[in-house]
Amino acid sequence: MKLATVGRWAFIIGLVLAAVLGLFLQVEWLVWVLAILGVIVGLLNISAENTQGFLMAAIAFALSATALNTIPFLGGIIGNVLGYVAAFVAGAMIVVALKALFATARQ
Repeated sequence: MKLATVGRWAFIIGLVLAAVLGLFLQVEWLVWVLAILGVIVGLLNISAENTQGFLMAAIAFALSATALNTIPFLGGIIGNVLGYVAAFVAGAMIVVALKALFATARQ
């Protein structure tokens, strides 16, 4: 199996797990699974050309997810799902940010 295929599947599985299980469950181990899937996505899916756009989108997502948690009633439900998606994105964001830092330091 090609690495690009593994990266695509990690992305799909991560988002589905975050969305579906975020609606029904609050379990600690899922955060770790999503973070590891995020690391895989960050290593395999985000190219050097996409680094800046990905990091900007990830920061915007983190800020919006925090703001949506304040909505009464829906904030709790949305907060669970977005919290899991944030764990998934954070795993990828750490890898991509480190790759960008090393690339910048080499120049």
